[in-house]
Amino acid sequence: MSNESESKPEEKNTSNIVDMMLSGGKTGCLDTESLIKETQKRVWGSLKKGYEYGYSEDESDQFLREHVSQRQHMIVVFVDLVGSTEMSLILPAEKLGIIISSFSQEMRYVIRNYGGYVLKYVGDAVIGYFVAEENPLVVSDSAVNCAKAMIDVIERGINPILSEYDYPDLRVKIGMDFGENAIVRYGSDKLRSHVDILGPAVSIAAKITALARPNQILIGEDVYEKLHPSLRDLFKKVEWHGNQWTYHDKETGKIYDVYALHV
Repeated sequence: MSNESESKPEEKNTSNIVDMMLSGGKTGCLDTESLIKETQKRVWGSLKKGYEYGYSEDESDQFLREHVSQRQHMIVVFVDLVGSTEMSLILPAEKLGIIISSFSQEMRYVIRNYGGYVLKYVGDAVIGYFVAEENPLVVSDSAVNCAKAMIDVIERGINPILSEYDYPDLRVKIGMDFGENAIVRYGSDKLRSHVDILGPAVSIAAKITALARPNQILIGEDVYEKLHPSLRDLFKKVEWHGNQWTYHDKETGKIYDVYALHV
């Protein structure tokens, strides 16, 4: 009995270490099914009771301010809501606001769950990033798994609740790319001046997102090459037609390849 009880703390510590490794060094990483259940509770409360998402600390703002004037390797992710213009024409402003707020905050929960940050909300789009200075291979896998979870959360978490209230289903376009980004502050006030990131990955992620189909995930070649083989096998290179995509890799001079998730 004494040997068994003495081994339990060690086993617990080992389990915690493994959990942290699998969650990118963060505790509390939920699986997709748990994310969906939590999403349904919040969205149902938002639509049924007028529930409003509470204020949460802006971890991204804190991180960026601590690294102003530095360069960081990141994976930048764009999540663009499809059909929001049509919804704005048919829904009252209050209901539209609830849907957009719910969508944006639920995407934030998923991004944070996978170790990323939300950079900002731009209309009906969420822009996030994953810092990849130390473990770009692990972070690339996390970013792709995050994107997959986003679509699952929307399709199996948010949309079933919306359908009960005769609201249209939500769909998204997701694009991401890897690169070095400069962290800049627009002003001298270290606490209040706007901070942002600048780099090719931001513009490339935005451009490929615009070319994605509803509920499609597109990734740049620099993300694809860092994925674990099991994830890489889920993607196929996109064959462009005409002048759909003309961006050239600055190092090779060749067209920068984009890959689409096929499941």
